[in-house]
Amino acid sequence: MDEELHMTTVLALYIGFVISTVSIRWAGGEVSGRLEGDGPHGVVLAHGAGTNQDHRVMVALRSGLASAGLRVLTFNYPYSERGSKSPDRRERLVECHRAAADVLRGAVDTVFLAGRSMGGRMATYLVAGGYPSAGVILYAYPLHPPGKPEALRVDHFPDVTVPLLFFQGTRDSLSRMDLFERHISTLPNATVEILDGASHSLTGGGWSEAAMLQHLSDRSASWIGGESSGRRVAIRP
Repeated sequence: MDEELHMTTVLALYIGFVISTVSIRWAGGEVSGRLEGDGPHGVVLAHGAGTNQDHRVMVALRSGLASAGLRVLTFNYPYSERGSKSPDRRERLVECHRAAADVLRGAVDTVFLAGRSMGGRMATYLVAGGYPSAGVILYAYPLHPPGKPEALRVDHFPDVTVPLLFFQGTRDSLSRMDLFERHISTLPNATVEILDGASHSLTGGGWSEAAMLQHLSDRSASWIGGESSGRRVAIRP
């Protein structure tokens, strides 16, 4: 696939960090991105199905990771760029995700993929197809559609050989815990943190949204630091 990648920088300030607006182009279209932070390790952070890169959760995660010394790129999928709530077909989402990752690859030494719900799922499809990534972080992986636990989204995981970090709530309606423990926790390359009482939004169980997002940022940065140095970091509740 021919890809034309173009970057335009617009200076803005958010909690002391410069945010660059990035234009992500590929053969199938163009979307916008936001680039924040600096450092040798990069994170491509993808949004979930019902939001976009400017949702408060995405902004907080991006800034939290950036404050930990990471270079972080968020982006819109094509449907969210045009203001729609209906996600594009999977192939188009993955093509866009690949183009966004290619933008960051040119600016850092190592690239990690991360995603909220659907965004994390698309990241796993991307690496299952052979995309070079140092690892994938999944914030509330949607193991199955709501109310359809029989429709498991696990067939591609044997092709995912990079390290995986899962943050999973015990009350997530898109990930029944017995199925998560059976199909995800047993993956040989998976590190899992179970968030007791948290829902698919990763709130609940005594966590405020702000405290949870700070926790996710801190734990993710620690894991990235360990994987980048070859020193596996244990994640414990």
